Amino acid sequence: MLLAVDIGNTNVAFGIVDENDHVILFERIQTDHNATASEYASHFKNILEMNSISAASVTDAVMSSVVPSVTETVMEALRKYFHVDVMCIGPGVKTGLNILIDNPSQLGSDQVVDAVAAAHQYPVPLIIIDMGTATTVSVVDSQKNYRGGVIMPGMKISAEALTARTAKLPKVNYEVPAKIIGTNTVDCLRSGILYSNACALDGIIERMEKEIKEACTVVATGGLSALVVPLCRRSIIHDGSLLIKGLSILYRKNRKS
Repeated sequence: MLLAVDIGNTNVAFGIVDENDHVILFERIQTDHNATASEYASHFKNILEMNSISAASVTDAVMSSVVPSVTETVMEALRKYFHVDVMCIGPGVKTGLNILIDNPSQLGSDQVVDAVAAAHQYPVPLIIIDMGTATTVSVVDSQKNYRGGVIMPGMKISAEALTARTAKLPKVNYEVPAKIIGTNTVDCLRSGILYSNACALDGIIERMEKEIKEACTVVATGGLSALVVPLCRRSIIHDGSLLIKGLSILYRKNRKS
């Protein structure tokens, strides 16, 4: 089986993909810049054991990362615990996409992986949303050209900045309030945080479609997307394991070549 790992600024997402490309395990752990390879290996070991998956059943590994300071540590953890070589997604990896941006080397590996998975599974043209530490919105046109996108502050860091820079606003958990017009501070904050992101996505999708003059399939992934997608007026497919699927596709494509 294939172990697929994506290192993000907030979380390390990883999954186990079987021989039929089915994602049979998907989990997240917190990205820790100070953790050792042994500590990361312990996280992987514990989660696999809780799900009754043997480390010996993992025969291959693929990884993408937007956190260079953690990349080598996690790679060492994978080698130490699973005893496998790790394919790292980066320049030179065949994606099947034509990346039409000013400097393709600047495109985050997570955006590449998302685009590959979405273009493989859903009808093009596509708008792909990934709600993590930052929220990225990417466009793949009807010819499977990666056209570019937008990057905006993620929902969590926006909320943290708001409460850190105000004296009386508390931190809140992310629950959808019963109505958009809050009648207390906590519900006002929840409405503002959640609905501002939903409205932003609706507006960006509309403007992107107008710019490329095509109606798009819209797919969303990322840790916070499950909360926001139902609040959007636009129809959006939620696919929480999009990154893992994309890593699996890229591994198979490049292993064969």
